[in-house]
Amino acid sequence: MSRPVTLFTGQFADIPFEKLAAKAAEWGYDGLELACWGDHMDVARAARDKTYAKSRREILARHGLEVHAISNHLAGQLVCDSNNDSRSDVFAPKSCKGKAEAKRKWAIQAMKDTARAARNLGVEVVNGFTGSSIWHLLYSFPPVSEEMIEAGFKDFARRWNPILDVFDKSKVRFALEVHPTEIAFDIITARRALSAIGNRETFGFNFDPSHLHWQMVDPVRFLKAFPDRIYHVHMKDAAVTLDGESGILSSHLNFGTPGRGWDFRSLGRGGVDFEDIVRTLAAINYDGPLSVEWEDAMMDREFGAAEACAFVKSLQFPPSDRVFDEAFGD
Repeated sequence: MSRPVTLFTGQFADIPFEKLAAKAAEWGYDGLELACWGDHMDVARAARDKTYAKSRREILARHGLEVHAISNHLAGQLVCDSNNDSRSDVFAPKSCKGKAEAKRKWAIQAMKDTARAARNLGVEVVNGFTGSSIWHLLYSFPPVSEEMIEAGFKDFARRWNPILDVFDKSKVRFALEVHPTEIAFDIITARRALSAIGNRETFGFNFDPSHLHWQMVDPVRFLKAFPDRIYHVHMKDAAVTLDGESGILSSHLNFGTPGRGWDFRSLGRGGVDFEDIVRTLAAINYDGPLSVEWEDAMMDREFGAAEACAFVKSLQFPPSDRVFDEAFGD
C-alpha cells in the first residue's frame, strides 16, 4: 500500500510557504501538512475566504504537492490548559498576553475557525492538541483524588464538545496528537477521553509513536487499541538515553542536552520500530498520509527532512495478492 508521504510544516514555519513548498518537492515529498501559524495557513482568513483557502492548494499544486490535513496544535493547547504562566503567551495574539481566559476564549474561536478553514480547503482532518487542566496533577503528591481527575475529563468534554459540534457541521474530524500535557497521553487516558465525550466519531487520534515510545507505551498496541480512530499519522522517532544518572522525566534538561533521559531523533535513528508500525497500519486498513514531523536537536533540519522522506518511502510496499506458498500448489 502506497500512502502519500507529507511533511508537517510546524518546525519550518519560519520559512515562507511557497519557498518551503519548493524545498519539500525537491526533498521528495508528496504534500505538506500545513501548520496554522507562520504564513502557512491563516485559519481565521481561510474560514471566511474561500479564495484564500484555494490559493493554498494552488501554491502547492505549482510544486506538484497536495494537502491532506492541517494542524493547529498551539491554539488547541490553550483550550484546556491553565494558561497561568507566560509559556503560552506566544501561542495567542499579543493582546491576550498574561490573560488566561482571554487566551482560552481566543483559542476556542480559533479551533472553530480551523474546522471551517479545513472545510474550505477541502481537507477532512485537523490535527492538534487539547490541553489539560489536570496534567499538573500527574504525580499524586500532594494527594490527588479521583474526583479531581474526573473533574479534569469533564472540563475537557465541556470545553471541547461545542468545538466538535462545529467540526461535525463542517464535516471535518479532529485528531488529537496523544502527548504529554494533553488530556490523553497514553492508551488508558485515550480511552477515558473518548468516553468523556460519548465516543463521538468526530474525535480521533493523530498517531505519533515518538510520544508513546519514550513513555514505554507500545505504539503498535495503541494502533490495535484504536483501529477505527486513527485519523492521521505522524512519523517521528525518539530514543531513550537513560544512563543511570538522569531519569525519564528529563531532569530539566533541554532537548539535545547530553545526559537527558530521552530525546527526539530523525527518522530511523531512534528506537521506534517503524516496520512493525507500517505493517500494523496496513492491517487496520489505514490509507491516509504518513506525515513526517521532523525533530532532532543535533541535526540540520533540511538534511533531516530529506533523509526522513526517503526513509518513510523505503518502508512502503505493495500488498500481496496471495499467500507466498500458494505457488507450491497446482
